[in-house]
Amino acid sequence: MTRNLATILITFIILLPLQILVFRNFVVFDMGFCFVYLLFLLMLPLELSVALGMVIALISGLVVDLFYQTIGIHAAAGILLMFVKPFWQRLNSPRSGYEVNDLMLVRTYGLGWYLGYSIPLILIYSFTVLFVEAGSSGLFGITLLKATITAFITLIFILIIQYLFYSK
Repeated sequence: MTRNLATILITFIILLPLQILVFRNFVVFDMGFCFVYLLFLLMLPLELSVALGMVIALISGLVVDLFYQTIGIHAAAGILLMFVKPFWQRLNSPRSGYEVNDLMLVRTYGLGWYLGYSIPLILIYSFTVLFVEAGSSGLFGITLLKATITAFITLIFILIIQYLFYSK
């Protein structure tokens, strides 16, 4: 558990400033954004209580909101993500079940499981951020496209980071 806690803290300390300083300006054709700090929220272990996960999402989301000037949108999306995450983990459990205190990473359960685990959660986050930011359903199609592209870009960067820094 100590090693996992250190991994989680180091990930938080590195990814949050990286999100604020680098990925804030990373926009693909004004359609897709990258929320690489979601790796931190997605990797939290199953044993973490829902309330604590939501508080962690609130704090990290407020920090991102502070620099993105989005007034709580990322905090709300992060809280929703952490609320849905335990239910999705139960529905998407691997054949052998979850190990105690394992981090939710590709190296732990494999790429196939991780894609099934992370894609819906990243989509929920992206849809929440972009639809709340849009403020109306007038641009529904464009917002849907932006959220899908954003989720895809975020997933690609999360996978790249995991293969580079979280290998076995």
